[in-house]
Amino acid sequence: MQSPTVPTGTYEQLAKLDQSHVWHPFTQMKQYNEEAPLIIDRGDGIMLYDLQGRSYYDGFSSVWLNVHGHNVPELNAAITSQLERVAHSTLLGMANVPSIQLAAELASISPPGLSKVFYSDSGATGVEIGLKMAYQYWRNRGITGKTSFVTMREAYHGDTIGAVSVGAIPLYHEVFRPLLFPSFTVPYPNSYRHEGGAEGALAETLQQLEQTLQEHASEIAALIVEPLVQGASGIIVMPPGCLAAIAKLCRAYDVLLIADEVATGFGRTGRMFACDHEGVSPDIMVVGKGLTGGYLPVAATIATDEVYNAFYADYEEQKTFFHGHSFTGNPLGCAVAIESLRLMRERRIVESVDEKAQCVARCLAPLLERPYVGDIRQQGLMIGIELVADKQSKAAYHWNERIGMLVCRRARDLGMLTRPLGNVIVFIPPLVSTNDELEAMAGILIQAIIDVTEGGWRH
Repeated sequence: MQSPTVPTGTYEQLAKLDQSHVWHPFTQMKQYNEEAPLIIDRGDGIMLYDLQGRSYYDGFSSVWLNVHGHNVPELNAAITSQLERVAHSTLLGMANVPSIQLAAELASISPPGLSKVFYSDSGATGVEIGLKMAYQYWRNRGITGKTSFVTMREAYHGDTIGAVSVGAIPLYHEVFRPLLFPSFTVPYPNSYRHEGGAEGALAETLQQLEQTLQEHASEIAALIVEPLVQGASGIIVMPPGCLAAIAKLCRAYDVLLIADEVATGFGRTGRMFACDHEGVSPDIMVVGKGLTGGYLPVAATIATDEVYNAFYADYEEQKTFFHGHSFTGNPLGCAVAIESLRLMRERRIVESVDEKAQCVARCLAPLLERPYVGDIRQQGLMIGIELVADKQSKAAYHWNERIGMLVCRRARDLGMLTRPLGNVIVFIPPLVSTNDELEAMAGILIQAIIDVTEGGWRH
């Protein structure tokens, strides 16, 4: 039987196939299929181009992961050069060259003490690995009671079952509650929403965390945290000193610290890793997204020698970490990650973020005078703009008003792509964006917010 011919050319053909066959993530398909889809055809620099020839600024780094822009000659060359050698070779019981080189590079740039690299293919799987490592670490040491985890309210660590179990966003996670293992939850400090501001939010977080550790440390394997910036909950930025205090409490109560740097890593917050801002060295760190410059799905869970050594034993002791993925340590992904890190060093990408962040802050500052902008939260080039129905009371727009979605749709019409987190508009541009490009993107964002919240724009 002959396979049917799949049309590949026209927008109309592809739009029809998209609606017939593609189930998009975090997308209500009934609403999606009511409109003509946006189909990206190519990228160049910080711009994306659709099949109909329209251009857009990539204002959210293609879901927070693009570092150097699109179609970067050096990154393209790294992949094609490796492709001429081998596309994939397993790490189960053997090694390949790029995975070794990348692991050494990651160990050299990670917070002190993190030296052992376990590869995976996404942030969620990296988190699963971190949770399982922490759990088995204690068992391998003969301590069987430490089986639970501490997470933070509104946390997001990915969509696999373990990652969802330490997630705490009701909209995303509550429907799966019967499938999940229970975790202890403490508040992530939200300075804007806490009646005591930054000081009160910080005090409540640390007080509740210490109380939880006092009562349950013997049951807790690890605490997992999004360091400095909690992403999917609305770009919530920790008050200074919070992360260091959390790390200190974990050490005091003999609980491992897992830092989920999937979104915050590789320069996004103005340092190579968010932990670097406060000199924190976690026991386990998960990285992904920007690791390959946004090119290929590679993630890594990086552990200390202390954690690794709990698994290092004679074969018959059965302390092996029985976990792996088919594409673990994929040579193509590792090769492009190595080149991405080289470009970051050569072009001083991380060092440029603070100055660019100041440019964005200046551009967006006038928004705080607008009647429906409640808060602008920023750490480096991670920015969230919270829109409110009433500025004085901080009353939120109702979910059904779709304010965030409307603003992002208006921004798309004006030439920039981003996605909302409820009523929070996310602005996470590629790290290579110039000040002129950042000013242009900020201008589009400001116009879109004004058009929707004050001008009544509805598409």
